Amino acid sequence: MFENLTEKFDRTFKRLKGQGKLSEKHLKEALREVRLALLEADVNYKVAKQFVTDLAEQAAGEEVRQSLTPGQQVVKIVHEALAELMGGEAAPLELTGRTPFVFMLVGLQGSGKTTTAGKLALYLKELNRKPCLVPADVYRPAAIDQLQTLGKQLGVPVFPATTEMDPVEIAVSALGYAGQQGCDILIVDTAGRLHIDTELMSELEQLKSKLNPREILLVADAMTGQDAVQVAEAFNQALELTGIILSKMDGDARGGAALSMRTVTGKPIKFCGIGEKLDALEAFHPERMASRILGMGDMLSLIEKAEKAFDAEQAEKLQEKLAKDSFTLEDFRDQLQQIKKLGSLEQIMGMLPGMGKMKQLRHLQPDDRELIRIEAIINSMTLQERRNHMIINASRRKRIAKGSGTSVQEVNKLIKNYAQMRKMLHKLTKGGKGGIRLPRGGMPLPF
Repeated sequence: MFENLTEKFDRTFKRLKGQGKLSEKHLKEALREVRLALLEADVNYKVAKQFVTDLAEQAAGEEVRQSLTPGQQVVKIVHEALAELMGGEAAPLELTGRTPFVFMLVGLQGSGKTTTAGKLALYLKELNRKPCLVPADVYRPAAIDQLQTLGKQLGVPVFPATTEMDPVEIAVSALGYAGQQGCDILIVDTAGRLHIDTELMSELEQLKSKLNPREILLVADAMTGQDAVQVAEAFNQALELTGIILSKMDGDARGGAALSMRTVTGKPIKFCGIGEKLDALEAFHPERMASRILGMGDMLSLIEKAEKAFDAEQAEKLQEKLAKDSFTLEDFRDQLQQIKKLGSLEQIMGMLPGMGKMKQLRHLQPDDRELIRIEAIINSMTLQERRNHMIINASRRKRIAKGSGTSVQEVNKLIKNYAQMRKMLHKLTKGGKGGIRLPRGGMPLPF
């Protein structure tokens, strides 16, 4: 989402890094570029103006002027300022006190509330909580059915609401239902409109009054730009939000809403949706997001994802196989399946420091279908072939290509790459002098 902003910041800072000392002229030009970059990214103009004013004060300080690397000092200041702009530090959900907790999800129609309710339920399940989904949107066709489908996928109770029921009646009844089901958190999916109106706000205020929610979370579409900021202001004035969830952060919008909302509303961004799958919900870390925007990557988030996706026991077994040179195509396939749990290749690359700054990679669009093709080829092999690639002759390759819907050339390429990778990893992990151990997460990128 922040690709254009990252590119503009990078160009600006490169000019500064070439300076031995930071002159007032160079600083003024750099701050002007920063301001333009923010405005082009759809950041609220008041927020952009205040941001640059604060930067000017810090960058003009003695520490920067005396520094031998003023460009790096300015990058550091911009990084800290961006993180502060987005909240400074992560704001976790309030999960202490007497249960059941009620989390109300509010927002306009089409912002992704219902899907986000499912994602949040999965997130809470992984924290060993017992969520219950409550469909309080009786106006949108199939909204209740959608939430019930999500509940079945997740193994989470869903209050049996109908379109004939009143939303307030649904919410109040759901409190008793959650107790019967042994749930400690209610996630209430409220109705939305195409625009903010009195009727919508009145209903939400009634729900707030009856439920006394622990969290009122605005689900805002990150791709709607400045409109999302205005929507956030209106909802906050009416309901006193406790936080914001930015949906569709994996889109190609300019991303200014994410940088503006915290300042305009004074409420923290708690989560961001980074894909359509139910596990594509991340806790929002301002400092990490600032690092991504400046092209520094986000290794902490990548490590956290890897630790969740990879099994420590499997990683140890993999280590032993590599050391003994017994790493098979079957193991290779298993590793690919683990990688898919980390997210798309584009998301993984975005978390690696410096990847966004490499010219040869900047416009590269990683093809996640390549992983699917590789997996299809390996699945088309017999058990013997997967465990001993040396027996795969020309006739076998034709059969594998036909069975996987690929070409013989693609099968040849996979086997060649696998053989080279296996040889390289065996050398790295065989132990002794110069040998290394794999990280705790296993082999996150085996290709």
